[in-house]
Amino acid sequence: MSQNPDKLHSSEERLSGLEDGQEENSDNPDQSVRKRIRQSAHRDDTPKSSPPRPVSIEELMETAKGVTNMALAHEIVVNGDFQIKPAELPEHSLEKKVRDIVHKAFWDCLEAQLKEDPPTYDHAIKLLGEIKENLLSFLLPGHTRLRNQITEVLDLDLIKQEAENGALDISKLVKFVIGMMGTLCAPARDEEIKKLNDIHEIVPLFRAIFSVLDLMKMDMANFAVSSIRPKLMQQSAEYERKKFQEFLEKQPNSLDLVTKWLQEAADDLAKLGHEMLPPHSNDGATGGASTLCFAAVQNQAYLKLLKWDHVNRPFPETVLMDQTRFLEIKLELEQLLLVGTVLLVTFSAAGPALVDVPGFAEKIKTIVKVLLTGTHLPSFNLKESLATIGEKVCAEVNSCLSQHGFTPFSAERETVLKGQIQAVANPDNTICRLIDSRIQKFLENYLASSHQKTLPAIPGGLGPIQRELEEVAAKYVRLVNYNKMVFSPYYDAVLGKILTKEESQRVGKPEES
Repeated sequence: MSQNPDKLHSSEERLSGLEDGQEENSDNPDQSVRKRIRQSAHRDDTPKSSPPRPVSIEELMETAKGVTNMALAHEIVVNGDFQIKPAELPEHSLEKKVRDIVHKAFWDCLEAQLKEDPPTYDHAIKLLGEIKENLLSFLLPGHTRLRNQITEVLDLDLIKQEAENGALDISKLVKFVIGMMGTLCAPARDEEIKKLNDIHEIVPLFRAIFSVLDLMKMDMANFAVSSIRPKLMQQSAEYERKKFQEFLEKQPNSLDLVTKWLQEAADDLAKLGHEMLPPHSNDGATGGASTLCFAAVQNQAYLKLLKWDHVNRPFPETVLMDQTRFLEIKLELEQLLLVGTVLLVTFSAAGPALVDVPGFAEKIKTIVKVLLTGTHLPSFNLKESLATIGEKVCAEVNSCLSQHGFTPFSAERETVLKGQIQAVANPDNTICRLIDSRIQKFLENYLASSHQKTLPAIPGGLGPIQRELEEVAAKYVRLVNYNKMVFSPYYDAVLGKILTKEESQRVGKPEES
């Protein structure tokens, strides 16, 4: 039922590298994007709407930079938890070994200088200069008093003179630095600042100071990101559309997968008997019915993403940056499907006596959710988990029945309930398919009413998972609405051709070229 997210089809064929912007911790995202862009320029495994043209290295690099910037802006906007984090090199990588060797050599040199008689402060003064620049970078324009304090105490010319005359007190300067860091740091760093006061050797103290300064830089960067997010939200749709247009001009076939995706959605609606209307009237004006038809096809296309084969099928170009998010939503819905089915089977077997018992539904749901954790992993054994769930649920049901003066299940009824729960593993299970169709219908209604104040009612049988389902639906609709905001002009152009073709075939007229 589920797929391993670690085996996602890379979709290098179209708009390669967009999703790299979602991994802010990657070692070198720009390099990865460029690599995948180069791969996309040479792959040819899908029909092209126009013949390929030679692409220069300069164009590839420029495109890669644009894609990287667009992916970063997109990530900041759609991911409310986005944070810049320090890069962590692999433990046994060559880059980490070289960095550690260079750092050790520098700190060993500093220690040797300070142990000389008299001490040499050349390296120490350079470090104080870097610390001064870092502290000043944290200040806002109105921090005049703090700026004057830092400039006065960390006056490098005066410090050099004191060193030459043997009057330099490094400990006093370091104490000032720690105090100033405590003033400027975020509350979350107070513990790190306290630890600095417990270090009494100069070299380890300098190392620790720079480590905390790096953390403060990250805090400052993340504060800046959170500050610009509201403004970026207003401009990002236009920015992403512009960058995608630039990419499209360099790769004219970059809407092939989108066209196929929307065509399939239109075909699905045609099979369901939806009337396909022409997108334009005779005078070229867009009709209201046609607009509804556009919206219906788009919503159907977005619903198809929740059933997408991420392993064997490339993702449409315009939603590629959000492939990981759509996969996460798909996996959440698959787990909710299992949870909802098991709960419905359990409550049906327990009868009305226990459904209204305070806390009973939540307790059963917690048991089921815990035992279904990791359903997307290749090592997960659904049948074994459902067998365990059957045992736990039966025990809990009998315990609750006894506590409230009801007769516990007989061995026969337990066997029946366990069998029904284990049958959920079958993809063709009737109850499972019923719950799935109701979840899909709820999401369809949620999409259709996303701009209305009144949200759709939860279908029957989904009450026990209503809270979780609404949370997933809200996340899904936010993602869809933002994607529509960015790429609607492209969808309208593609759907115009598709629906005109459908109308021509319906009325028996030859399609206009």
